[in-house]
Amino acid sequence: MSTIIRTTTAQLCCDSEWEAAYRRFETPEEEIRKFVARLNAFGASSWPKYDQIVEIFCGRGNGLKALKQLGFQRLEGVDLSEKLLLQYEGDAQCYVADCRKLPFEDGSRDVVIVQGGMHHLPLLPDDLNAVLKEVHRILRPGGRFYAVEPWRTPFLTFVHFVSELSLARRLWDKLDALAVMTEHERTTYEQWLGRGPEILSLLDHYFVQNSSTQSWGKLRYAGVRRD
Repeated sequence: MSTIIRTTTAQLCCDSEWEAAYRRFETPEEEIRKFVARLNAFGASSWPKYDQIVEIFCGRGNGLKALKQLGFQRLEGVDLSEKLLLQYEGDAQCYVADCRKLPFEDGSRDVVIVQGGMHHLPLLPDDLNAVLKEVHRILRPGGRFYAVEPWRTPFLTFVHFVSELSLARRLWDKLDALAVMTEHERTTYEQWLGRGPEILSLLDHYFVQNSSTQSWGKLRYAGVRRD
């Protein structure tokens, strides 16, 4: 079982309505399969299995489980919510910590991953800059950063339009769940979606871009620590 190390005061996680919607939107098994597919798209099957990997904003730890399924053993997770981390069942080391101040030594990790956490940051660009600066700090020379976050694309615009239709929400529970989650995180979500060029500029400030795609409502970014 994972040991949880507290490096900061634990925060309450999302409200009960958001939590209930999240459970309706995707089962843990579905989420793990999604994460495995994302990681494979980044080429994870060819990463050295001894890489030291940190997932930030790791929440319930399903991304850590996906990494374990792919054969990685040296895994760590960071999230501000102890309540979410306590839902993780696995052997990765987890930290209750602020991702704007990571609890790791300089140049000590090979890979940092985030799958849908940075769009919750309350203050842009300052909070994002703080997170990326910390990621850059803890990565070894040649260390890699992988991020998947919501992105304003025609597909996402269409999904948001349909999710506002009451009939569509009644007919498709998954769509209704997505709409509820969006409503409960609208401030930070819309802030993130509205700062695309600024976000990409910050990413490229700290990392040499290997790939960056924006499709199907997602940004998929891969970069190497900039010296």
